[in-house]
Amino acid sequence: MVAIIKYNAGNIRSVQNALNRLGVEATLTDNPEDIRNANKVIFPGVGEASSAMAYLKQKGLDKVLKELHQPFLGICLGLQLMCSHSEEGNVECLGIFNENVKKFPPKNKVPHMGWNNLDNMKGSLFSGLEDSSDMYFVHSYFASIGDDTIATCDYIQPFSAALHKDNFYAVQFHPEKSAGTGQKLLENFLKL
Repeated sequence: MVAIIKYNAGNIRSVQNALNRLGVEATLTDNPEDIRNANKVIFPGVGEASSAMAYLKQKGLDKVLKELHQPFLGICLGLQLMCSHSEEGNVECLGIFNENVKKFPPKNKVPHMGWNNLDNMKGSLFSGLEDSSDMYFVHSYFASIGDDTIATCDYIQPFSAALHKDNFYAVQFHPEKSAGTGQKLLENFLKL
């Protein structure tokens, strides 16, 4: 079973539809036992970090998610909440990745919205994808490049487009909105 974490963050339906196109029926849940028992867990989201963290804490999911051992994929806000701290709402996050999430400086148009290419891609999540593959982004906050970075992107400045540590993977872009390249990445995740 694939569990999609429900935590009052948007974009859940797009992820479900992308999985359906791959022939995967996913369960939308905030039940800790369902999440623990899933074969794969997806943590998508579009929203605001501090209110999302408040919901996770209310449901006890802030502790549950960090203890999981199955393949886990954070998407967009999901990536940001997997980091240590976010400037958005000045909130402590899950701390899976030792990165702080910062707001883009207002040098260019923010949010970073649209197609942009990935660089320095490495690991099984990107198997079969060419370096500089385009993905679809919508975000105003970013994680810096660090030890867990497995792909980068450059908008105003370089940032982590994807992170990986143990069973935890996270992407700042939206694979569910990234056409064939995003579908390939989701297929790769489902094969982990």
